[in-house]
Amino acid sequence: MTTTNDNLKHAFAGESQANQKYRAFAKKAKKDGFKNIAKLFLTTAEAERIHAEGHLKALDMIASTAENLQSAIDGETQEFTNMYPPMVDKAIADGHKAKTMFQFAVAAEAVHARIYAKALEAVKNGVDLDVSQFYLCPVCGYIELGAAPEMCPVCSSPKKVFEQVA
Repeated sequence: MTTTNDNLKHAFAGESQANQKYRAFAKKAKKDGFKNIAKLFLTTAEAERIHAEGHLKALDMIASTAENLQSAIDGETQEFTNMYPPMVDKAIADGHKAKTMFQFAVAAEAVHARIYAKALEAVKNGVDLDVSQFYLCPVCGYIELGAAPEMCPVCSSPKKVFEQVA
């Protein structure tokens, strides 16, 4: 028998996926010259994010910052150690273009886990991170603290493509 928590987890996953899908659709609509349709997708994506966050709260999955960081470390570590490696192997065996993004994800998720571990150490010491500038590679998801690298160590994208996250 399905429980309310099972339903919340399913709803959280669905709303989270809808948020990301609509954000991707908005990028495409904007690129195609449909500015207002892009805004519609972005607005709906935000509505889906609100739903997802509400479900996460109802599951009591938002805890202290230290607990949230540990949860993030655990999730990122699971992804780069257990989830993505067999996906990479299968995509390579299938000759599927997904292999590239799966490989990017393996490398980037390991970096995410290390950065979260640094943040957790700071929180345990009662301080914030000593870095306030974060740079994201929009190609592979690699994150650099402090300053963008000359070249992305994961996908080799140049410094100029990095986005500073506010």
